[in-house]
Amino acid sequence: MGAKITAYTRPLANLIEQLQRLPGVGPKSAQRLALHILKRSSAEVEQLARSLIEAKQQVGLCQVCFHLSAEPTCDICRNPQRDPHTICVVADSRDVIALEKTREFSGKYHVLGGVISPMDGIGPEQLNISTLLQRIAANDVKEVIVAVSPTVEGETTTLYLGRLIAPLTKVTRIAFGLPMGGDLEYADEITLARALEGRREIN
Repeated sequence: MGAKITAYTRPLANLIEQLQRLPGVGPKSAQRLALHILKRSSAEVEQLARSLIEAKQQVGLCQVCFHLSAEPTCDICRNPQRDPHTICVVADSRDVIALEKTREFSGKYHVLGGVISPMDGIGPEQLNISTLLQRIAANDVKEVIVAVSPTVEGETTTLYLGRLIAPLTKVTRIAFGLPMGGDLEYADEITLARALEGRREIN
């Protein structure tokens, strides 16, 4: 058989291929995005490219909570209006963003950087758990809210954290109006707000 024939010129094919690597972007969506980009002005495309490079170069992790930040300490950790005695523990920065949209939580966050998943070789030592325990001790934390998605790995992580934190301070988990296996980031604001309100202690 001869070489595979493509309808795209090489630079366009390369752009589509790179866009397809983004999560949730299939071949048709990648093609649509690529063609949209080509229709934009050179100035707009250059601005998009600069934004991508600047974000990659400048955005790192907060040294306190491990949320995404362009500064050593993120805006939430620096905000004196936030309650330092309540910490909401999440798996990923996407969960912080989802919970902030509810405008129901006024404490601080702690991003684990994942969940315990032996199948993927991720144990407690790979997550930001030791720093969480240090924060609890140093800041006289009154409550730790575990807000991890109710997957099998999420449940394992929640129960593990509950056993570690319970001797130190009150530890609760958010209630869920989500199906088992659902992700926090895809829940609507009302569901998440009710989940925060209905939190209960981890036994």
